[in-house]
Amino acid sequence: MKTNPLAGLAGARRNGSLYGITSICSAHPVVIQTAIRRAVADKEATLLIEATCNQVNQSGGYTGMTPDLFVAFVLEIASREGLDPRRIIFGGDHLGPNPWRTEPAAQAMSKAEAMVTAYVRAGFSKIHLDASMGCAGEPAALDDEMIATRAARLAKAAEKAALARGGALPVYIIGTEVPAPGGVDHAIGELKPTEAAAARHTIEIHRDIFAREGLTDAFGRVIAVVVQPGVEFGSQNVVAYAPEKSKGLTGLLVEQPSLVYEAHSTDYQSRAALTALVDNGFPILKVGPGLTFALREAFYGLDLIASEMVADYGERPLARTMERVMLAAPGHWHSHYHGDKASLYLQRHYSYSDRIRYYWSNPTAVAAVSRLRKALDGVAIPETLMRQFLPTLPAMLGPAANPEAIFHAAVGQVLADYDAACRGGSD
Repeated sequence: MKTNPLAGLAGARRNGSLYGITSICSAHPVVIQTAIRRAVADKEATLLIEATCNQVNQSGGYTGMTPDLFVAFVLEIASREGLDPRRIIFGGDHLGPNPWRTEPAAQAMSKAEAMVTAYVRAGFSKIHLDASMGCAGEPAALDDEMIATRAARLAKAAEKAALARGGALPVYIIGTEVPAPGGVDHAIGELKPTEAAAARHTIEIHRDIFAREGLTDAFGRVIAVVVQPGVEFGSQNVVAYAPEKSKGLTGLLVEQPSLVYEAHSTDYQSRAALTALVDNGFPILKVGPGLTFALREAFYGLDLIASEMVADYGERPLARTMERVMLAAPGHWHSHYHGDKASLYLQRHYSYSDRIRYYWSNPTAVAAVSRLRKALDGVAIPETLMRQFLPTLPAMLGPAANPEAIFHAAVGQVLADYDAACRGGSD
C-alpha cells in the first residue's frame, strides 16, 4: 500500500489482502484539516482528496477555486500540519459537461475538455470521466455509446495535459450509472443495484471506444467503475447497503480482475455497511456531505451551548445567521428542497443533502462561526451540556475541550468509521 494504493486495489482483492481507501469530497477547511491530521497520525496512510466539477473548475466553481488554487489550498494546510505532500492523491469527480449542461453539447464539451486539462495540469491524478448527462436539446440520459465516446474525448485531453506536465499518467474512473453531483432531491425508496450485465456492457463499450480512439494505454489505467451498489441518501432518508443485493456485481469482478468499483454517496452508512462495501468490491468509498453534516451538528450544538452559557451571545445567532444567508441566496437549495414553509426551513438546516455546506464560505457565515469560536474560547463546557447538545462526543473529549477540538472530533468520528472499514472493520 505504500507505493500506490489506488493502483493496488484490484491486485489486493485478487490475492486476498483487500483494503479500501476513503475519498474525501469536501472543500471545507475544517474537514480537510481533520483528514490531514488523521493522516499525520497514521504514518502508513495515503490521503485521497477529491474536488467535483461544480465545486472546482476553470471558472472557480461554487468555491471560487480553480483546480490549481484547490491544490494550493490543500497543500498549505498539509504544510502547516506537517504532512508530506507526496502522501496526498488529488482526484477529480464527475469531470464532464455537467456544469454547462444547459448549453449546446459542442460548447459544453469544449468547456469540459478545458476543465479536465486544468485538473491534470494542477496535479490531479485520479480522474472520474463522467459524460453521462445530456446537454441542451439532448435527452437527460445519453446512450452508452455516446457516453463512452465523450469520455474518450475527455481522456484524450487528460492524456495530453499529463504528457505536457510530465510525471505519472493519470488513473481513470468510468461509469454511467452515477448519482447526480450533490445528491438527489427527493425521498428515496428501495434502490435496485446495477445489473452485472449493464456494468459489463459499460466496461466493454468503453474499452472498445478507447481502443478505436487510440487510447488503449489510457484504458489500461482505468482502475474502477462507478455503479449503483444500492446506497444513496436523499434530503430526509438514507438507503442502507444490503450486501446480498449486489452479489452479481461482486461476481463480475472475477471476469474483470484489473477493476474494482467506486462507491458514491456512501455518506451516513454504518461502519458495518462500509466494511461490507469494501469486502464486496467497492473499496473506494466516497464521502462528502456526511462530513459537513457532522460539522454542522457541532456548529449548531455549540451555538446552543453558547446561548445557554455566554452572556450577550444571544439566542442561536449562528443558526439565525445561516437562515438569513440561505434565504438571501437560495440558488444552492431552492430547486433541491420541496414542501411547505416549515418543511423547507427544516431541510435548509438539517437535510442529509446538507446543502447548507455551500454557504459556510459566505463572509457573513464565516463571521458568525468566528463569533461562536470567540464566545466559547476559554469556557469550560460542562459534560452535562455536551450530553444535552452534542451527545455523541463527551466520551471523546474532556471538560476543557475548546470549539476547535469539538469541530475536529465531530468530523473525525465520521472518518474513523471509514478508516476502520478500509482496514476490514477494525480500528
